[in-house]
Amino acid sequence: MAEIEREAMEYDVVIVGAGPAGLSAAIRLKQLDADLQVVVLEKGSEVGAHILSGAVLDPCGLDALIPDWKEKGAPLNVPVKDDNFYMLGEAGQIRIPNAPMPPLMNNHGNYIVSMGNVCRWMAEQAEELGVEIFPGMSCSELVFGDKGEVKGVVAGVFGLEADGSYGPNTEPGMELHGKYVFLSEGVRGSLSKEVIAKYDLGAGKEVQKYGVGMKEIWEIDPAKHKEGSVTHTMGWPLGSNAGGGSFIYHLDNNQVYVGFVVHLNYKNPHLYPYMEFQRFKHHPMVAELLKGGKRVAYGARAITEGGYQSMPKLTFPGGALLGCSAGMVNVPRIKGNHNAMLSGKAAAEAAYAAIQAGRQSDELTDYEAEVRNGAIGKDLKMVRNVKPLWSKWGLMASLSLGGLDMWTNTLFGFSFFGTLGHGKTDAEATELASSHKPIDYPKPDGVLSFDRLTNVSFAATNHEESQPCHLRLASKEVPISVNLPKFDEPAQRYCPAGVYEVVQKDGKPEFVVNFQNCVHCKTCDIKDPSQNITWTTPQGGDGPNYPNM
Repeated sequence: MAEIEREAMEYDVVIVGAGPAGLSAAIRLKQLDADLQVVVLEKGSEVGAHILSGAVLDPCGLDALIPDWKEKGAPLNVPVKDDNFYMLGEAGQIRIPNAPMPPLMNNHGNYIVSMGNVCRWMAEQAEELGVEIFPGMSCSELVFGDKGEVKGVVAGVFGLEADGSYGPNTEPGMELHGKYVFLSEGVRGSLSKEVIAKYDLGAGKEVQKYGVGMKEIWEIDPAKHKEGSVTHTMGWPLGSNAGGGSFIYHLDNNQVYVGFVVHLNYKNPHLYPYMEFQRFKHHPMVAELLKGGKRVAYGARAITEGGYQSMPKLTFPGGALLGCSAGMVNVPRIKGNHNAMLSGKAAAEAAYAAIQAGRQSDELTDYEAEVRNGAIGKDLKMVRNVKPLWSKWGLMASLSLGGLDMWTNTLFGFSFFGTLGHGKTDAEATELASSHKPIDYPKPDGVLSFDRLTNVSFAATNHEESQPCHLRLASKEVPISVNLPKFDEPAQRYCPAGVYEVVQKDGKPEFVVNFQNCVHCKTCDIKDPSQNITWTTPQGGDGPNYPNM
């Protein structure tokens, strides 16, 4: 691509991704020095279009960044009023008492929010401070300096030919250079993945672990609505097939967030995470809540679950990884947005100090130290063994031993288990189809449960069809020659948007990629057992258009 001529723009800090981490960094930089030149590049059609989260927000990150957020009208309008935990069986449920749970599991003082709307509000705060925000600008390449440092990104490439080449109508985009480049792309971002590999940032760390989270917004009968109510469940329908659970959050306007998370280290390739979610809604407790209501939105997103021991090195020459690009989710709390905000603030402070000292394009070691030793590190370290305990010994061990571990960490600052490892990647955890029985899923009824393609229409996702497919296959043969006979080609099932199909053509199976359906969850990049699929960013503005996720 050396022959491509592009204009270049110079900034102090270039930020990729207008999520909570990137926007927090931008705001903090301008708070520290109004003259700093800061730009945020967002691949979604608008800020918030690609944001999907539960979400119950711990406001500690916002408190640290914008202490007067209430006066400034932040959309945190529904405080949590009650916390409910249930273990589900097929026909009933058992309430898990709150009393034995460590204090970190308490949601009082937190807020049920749309993180899309929180990010839209944060973008307004950033722009008032003078931050330049460009939505619809996918960052497709990194720009490297003479010493191998990251010096910027390529953004705004449009109109590539179907084979990925530059044609007469291609807009080549531009280079945006910064003294520092922050990658806040969220889970499994394409540039973050490249940086982690290039600089071996995962050396000495545990493998990253993931879940896939699926979410619907429902408008329900006002008589059943309990604003501020938070419910989490475990158990049915997953049972011993996979780890995971659900969330049901009652926000305002008679709306409820209904979500389901499946840990991606499941063994049985016949498992169908999306259909587990649909089946869950037929549990008597959930069905009664949703009866008479209607689903108004759907989306899906991968979640980082590796925690403290899986965070890669956070800095590289010329930049840093922020938020979920590094994996800062507290798994038992199902929360990462507060840590994303704190990471953005910390990265901004480190970059500001470096620029004040006349430095640029080096490693922001102060940022790494702050994350590891500050509030984020403490938050993640206390819960570091819950996920590996669940992975190794199942749900009940996670509840009992994980609960004990969280208590000893909370009260005494130590763990009987030390720091447990995660073992295999989620892709490697997939076992042969012949070792497992197929799972018979009930057909969606169109009232409580829906087929995938119908639901994807409620994500309002769209991709320009003439562009190259952004889901790159290392080998076009592997899906049929390897994944189908060995694993019954699980891409047909693990994708929550129906992107991948195996169809019969001339009496032979053929692998089809419907990239227009993609909601940018990244599950395929994570779970494919042959690691044959690489998710890359499509052209700017494409993908889901989430309203209030």
